[in-house]
Amino acid sequence: MSSDEPALDAVTLEIIRNQLEGIAEEMGEVLITSAYSPNIKERRDCSTALFDADGRLVAQAEHIPVHLGAMPEAVAAVLDHDPRPGDVFVLNDPFAGGTHLPDITMVSPITLGEDAADDEIVGYAVSRAHHADVGGMTPGSMPAGAREIHQEGLRLPPTRLVEGGEIDTDVRELILANVRNARERWADLRAQLAANERGGERLRSLLDEHGREQLLAAFDAVIDYSRERITSELAALPDGTWSASDALEGDGVTDAEIPVEVHVTLDGGKAKVDFTGTADQVAGNLNAPLAVAKSAVYFVFRCVTDPEIPPNQGCYEPITVTVPEGTLLNPEPPAAVVGGNVETSQRVTDVTFAALADAAPEVVPAGGQGTMNNLTIGGRTDGGNEEFSYYETIGGGFGARPDKDGMDGVQVGMTNTLNTPVEALEAAYPLTVERYALRSNSGGAGRYRGGLGIERSVRLETSATVSLLTERRRIAPRGIAGGEDGATGENRIDGEPVPAKTTREVAAGTTVTVRTPGGGGHGEPAERDPELEARDRADEKTGVDEP
Repeated sequence: MSSDEPALDAVTLEIIRNQLEGIAEEMGEVLITSAYSPNIKERRDCSTALFDADGRLVAQAEHIPVHLGAMPEAVAAVLDHDPRPGDVFVLNDPFAGGTHLPDITMVSPITLGEDAADDEIVGYAVSRAHHADVGGMTPGSMPAGAREIHQEGLRLPPTRLVEGGEIDTDVRELILANVRNARERWADLRAQLAANERGGERLRSLLDEHGREQLLAAFDAVIDYSRERITSELAALPDGTWSASDALEGDGVTDAEIPVEVHVTLDGGKAKVDFTGTADQVAGNLNAPLAVAKSAVYFVFRCVTDPEIPPNQGCYEPITVTVPEGTLLNPEPPAAVVGGNVETSQRVTDVTFAALADAAPEVVPAGGQGTMNNLTIGGRTDGGNEEFSYYETIGGGFGARPDKDGMDGVQVGMTNTLNTPVEALEAAYPLTVERYALRSNSGGAGRYRGGLGIERSVRLETSATVSLLTERRRIAPRGIAGGEDGATGENRIDGEPVPAKTTREVAAGTTVTVRTPGGGGHGEPAERDPELEARDRADEKTGVDEP
C-alpha cells in the first residue's frame, strides 16, 4: 500500500489491531511454556509487548500491570544505545529503564525481512520476567533490610546479550556468574529470547500480509484511536482537583510511617497527577523508580475509564505524572528499590483510587489488600548440592465494588499473577504447604462485603533464608461510602509474629505463615441484603473464628 492511498478503513484497522495484540499474547505463551522456574511457568510473573521503531507501545498482552506501564522506559533506554538488526538487549537497572533487579527485560529489534537487504527496524519485541534470583545479599534477591541497590543483586544497564544474531558468551557468563542457580536462570533467559523471536516472526508475517506502509500506518492509527478514546473518557469525568494521602508501614530499616500524597487534576480530557508532598527517598528498599509510579497511575486510569480501550501508548499520552526528584517515587541512585516495585506501587494505586473516589464514585472500589505479600525462601536442598529460590506473591481481598462484593483471595492492583499450585511447589522445592485457605471475617462489612484474605503456611524441609516484604499489617484497607475497613494482615514464623519486612535464617522444620489482608467494604453494613449475609455464614466467610 503506497503512502498516497486512502487511510485505513475501520474494519481493516480492527483486524490489524487484534493481530498485533495476538502477537503479544503469543509471545507470552511462548515465554510461559518455555520457562523452567515455577515463578514464570506457574505464576506467570512475566509480560510481553510490541513497540514501533520510535519506541511507542503498540500492543501488549494482558499480563502484569506494574511491568507493562513501565516498559516504555526500558525501550527508551535501549534506543539510546543504538540498537542494530540482530541485537538483543538485556537490562534490569531501575535507574536505566528497569523497575527492580529481579525483573529482567529483553528488547529485540524487529527488521523488515530476514536478510541484510531488508534490515530496516520496524519495531521491537519486548519481554519482562521476574527471575527467582539475580544475586545480592539474600537468596531470591528480595532482602528486607537492603540500604542500597548494590545489596539487591546484579545490576544491568542496557547491554547486548545478542549481537548480530550471536549470543555474546562473555556477557552470558558474566550474568550467570552473579546469580544463584545459574542453570535455571539461563533456561528462563532462553525462554525470553524465544518469546522475542516469536514476536519478530509474527510481525514479519503481518508485514507480508499487509505491506510495510499499511502496517506502519496501522501503528499510528491504533495509538491515535486509543488516545482519542481515553481523552473522551477523561472529558466525561468532572473537572477539578482531588487529593488523597496514605502511608507505608516502614521501610525495612525503621518502622516509621512513610507518607504518600497525591493531587489529581482533571481538565477537559487531560489528567495531571502530582505527588508533591510525598516523603523523600528512604534508607530502606521501598523507593520506587519513576517508571513504577507512572505505571501505577496508568493502571488506575485504565480502571476508571473503559477497559476495552486498546492498551498502547495512546492511553498514556493525556496523563501527566509529576514527582519531585529525590523522593520516594523518584529516587536517586544508589537507593534500594526492590520493595518499591512490589509494595510502594500498591500504595500509589490505593492513593490514586482514593483521590478519584468522588470524581468517579460509580466505578472506584473500596481499598483492596494493598500489598503483594512477597514471600521468598532460598537456600540449598538437604543434600547441599542444589540451590533453590522460591518466590511467591500471595493474593488477598479485593475491595467491595459499588454494586457487588469484592473478590476473595485474588491478586490486587499492580499484579495479577497466579498462585503456585501446591503440587508444583512441593515438587520443585524442599517445602510443604500445611495450610492454604481463605480467612473468614477478613473482608470489611458493608452493603457489599470486601473480599477475603488468604492464609498460607509453608514448612521448610531444609534450613534456608526467609524474606518477607509485606504491607497493610498496621494500616487497614479502607472501606468506602460507610463500609468498614478490611482486616490487616499478619506474618508468623513458627507461630510467633514477625515484622512486615523481615529477613531471617531459619532451621529445617520451620513453618512460615502469611495471613493476607481483606478488602474494605462498600456502603453501610445495615443496608446489606439478608440473603447475602446468610450465604456468607453458610459458606463460612463470616461468623467463624480464625484459627
